[in-house]
Amino acid sequence: MATLMSFRVALQCTLVLALLPTSLGAAAQDLNTSLREQVLMVPKKGSLFTVQLETTVYLPPGDGPFPLVVINHGKSAGNPHFQARSRPSAARFFVQRGYAVLAPMRQGFSKSEGTYVGGGCNVESNGHAQAEDIKAVLDHITALPWADKSRILVTGQSHGGWTTLAFGTLGYPGVRGLVNFAGGLRQDDCAGWEATLARVGSAYGKATAVPSLWFYGDNDSFFAPHVFRPLHENYLAAGGKAELVAFGQFGSDSHSMFGSSAGEAIWQPRVEAFMRTLGLPTAIVHTGLGAVARTPVPAPTGFAALTDADKVPHVKAAGRDGYNAFLTKPYPRAYALSPSGVWGWAYQGDDPLQRALANCNKLAKDQPCRLYAVDDQVVWTKE
Repeated sequence: MATLMSFRVALQCTLVLALLPTSLGAAAQDLNTSLREQVLMVPKKGSLFTVQLETTVYLPPGDGPFPLVVINHGKSAGNPHFQARSRPSAARFFVQRGYAVLAPMRQGFSKSEGTYVGGGCNVESNGHAQAEDIKAVLDHITALPWADKSRILVTGQSHGGWTTLAFGTLGYPGVRGLVNFAGGLRQDDCAGWEATLARVGSAYGKATAVPSLWFYGDNDSFFAPHVFRPLHENYLAAGGKAELVAFGQFGSDSHSMFGSSAGEAIWQPRVEAFMRTLGLPTAIVHTGLGAVARTPVPAPTGFAALTDADKVPHVKAAGRDGYNAFLTKPYPRAYALSPSGVWGWAYQGDDPLQRALANCNKLAKDQPCRLYAVDDQVVWTKE
């Protein structure tokens, strides 16, 4: 009888959840109203079942139709379902210029349903599987009245850059060009993964008609020059159109350039010039959206090694565990703490420094929080 009752309760809960609007989860989130941020659950129909893909949308003022920019996220270490919803700081750059920005979470990531399709050592099929998710999102969005389906730019960073290159092979209508920020898929457990990546570059280049712009740095911890240069060369040799921006050294890891405020001076002028060659608008038409200032990044202090959680002052074991979790998050990121032992962190999105401080200060009371680490640098100073 107890088992039957439990089943009935579970069934009732399931029915209630099924009746809720798919965007309800966003209601409790701190959405950026100046960018008209919203979260949609977009259906991806398969042969056997349909999965819902969590998709963040940023809209400029007005009713549209707006040209579209897709920003594809990377892949953090660990379970993809534990990865936070992508809130790219670059969205503001495009919204200021009149674009609607889409940041879809692919299958198995964050609150998107289904499981991550890895493909083992087959990085070509991995890219194609990820690209199908982007196609499903664009199929849904381009049918909406505010979307200009004739002017689309697809971008992505790291695994999202690889997804972008794979998506280019689909010849999706309205896509004018691709922007690849440090794209690839590093698989150290797969023998000869570097050569495989370069080989797949040939396949992707051969099947892609639209031009692309690629950004890689010399001190990229994932894709060093001996990896990205053969990939680019093979892409070109197979007939692909790809301009490489090899911008040299950047901080302690150039893989983080796109997510860093310091990287804007590198990518924004080149992307703007690329967009002009594609016949896409580049003039800033919504200046007020840029009025929200970022929290200044303090100078590195060398107080302790970045990875030494034992040197984080004031906090107890939970705070050190939180710090170790912070170290696994993608840039931009920040960790803050108070002399009272309270701590907080944030990553990606708009101004993670301010959000880390705000999260910490909720409980700090009369001992305000200060930043301990930002991106890959410790910025803490002794009291």
